Amino acid sequence: MFSQNGLSLDQAPPISVVFRFFFSGALFGLIAGVLVLLFQTNIFNPNSTEALILTHTLTLGVMLSFMFAALFQMLPVIAGVILPSPVQKANLLQYPFILGVLILLLGFYTSESWLFIIASILLGGSIFYITAIMLKDLIKLPNHSASSKGMMVALTSLTIVIILALYMTGTLSGLLQGTYYSVIKEAHYSFGLFGWIALLIISISFQVIEMFYVTPAYPKFISGYLPYKLFCLLAFGLLISFYIAKVWVLIDIFLALVLSGYAGITLKRLTQRKRPLTDATVWFWRLGLSSLILSMIFILITTFTDIETFKQLSYIFFATFALSIVFAMFYKIVPFLTWFHLNAQGYFTAPMMHEVIHPKTAMKHLYIHLATIVTFVLSLFIAPFIYLAGLLTILSFGWMTYQIVHAWKLYQHTQETGEKFDMGSMG
Repeated sequence: MFSQNGLSLDQAPPISVVFRFFFSGALFGLIAGVLVLLFQTNIFNPNSTEALILTHTLTLGVMLSFMFAALFQMLPVIAGVILPSPVQKANLLQYPFILGVLILLLGFYTSESWLFIIASILLGGSIFYITAIMLKDLIKLPNHSASSKGMMVALTSLTIVIILALYMTGTLSGLLQGTYYSVIKEAHYSFGLFGWIALLIISISFQVIEMFYVTPAYPKFISGYLPYKLFCLLAFGLLISFYIAKVWVLIDIFLALVLSGYAGITLKRLTQRKRPLTDATVWFWRLGLSSLILSMIFILITTFTDIETFKQLSYIFFATFALSIVFAMFYKIVPFLTWFHLNAQGYFTAPMMHEVIHPKTAMKHLYIHLATIVTFVLSLFIAPFIYLAGLLTILSFGWMTYQIVHAWKLYQHTQETGEKFDMGSMG
């Protein structure tokens, strides 16, 4: 199911590594919900401090935590990369990373220059450390799949995102003059959303969609070339923007068309599933891909009009795209890992996947997620809805936090009280 040779316990990282990144991402999601209640509709003003803080809470605290969890788990599964000493590497990444995110958010709120310096050291050091290790191991692979190639490009984009971020924090701290601050800011935004978040999701989907949902493979022109084309498009925009700032308008048009095409093809693949049963994860994928198309449509509209609402809608639906896919992966990974690790350790009392997280539980989260999106959209037109949006955000990530804790306790309980196969007596 997971690779040509199967997945062994020796290849997989300890379950605690993946779970704790999911857990920290869910906690940052709870913080995001609280921030929505505090900042209210100020979050929709892209030039406000409130929007800056919430954006980085979601992109760094939530999305990057979830994506690190996925990378630690999926690198052995779909790329064949086995990270030695995964617990040590997770420690060296996660603790400075979490502290760095919190200090960066505090820096945005207070504008204290020394906070940006500390955040830069913690975030730059921890993220560069893990991306260097993952890239080195990926490059050394003798045989690459479309997903492993895409992961390399996505991790390269993440490296560029951090380099651009360090320039901006250096400017905010007073260490740099910031001559190119506005140019770098636009590139940082584009590489972060499209070169990292979208590209990593796309790369993983090349194998996950076919593997989990038994669909036809992606066309070669998509799986073989799309990540490189997206990266080259962004790199071209970065270089030319130093001379022609408005080049990003043209780049955004191309990105919107390409990403909409990918989303449409993937939605088509999901209708061609050989397994007719539809669970919550399929609907999370459908919601995410449909939201990506809507986000790209609103981006196209904003290139021809200055109506702020369309730009805000593009942000909401892009966030919906990213979070929906994360939730889909979460509800696949957590139950499977709990069962897999216990089964591999010899526990014949290991809970089945539906006993870890019941399909109806995942479906309830889908409804909460849908309600959250609707209230955010409504709050653009009827401001008091923002309070409901904040509460639903807290409920959504609280729901997720509970599932992680429940799965971990179930795992520990089975280890403490479960019965193992007696291989000696069987012999």
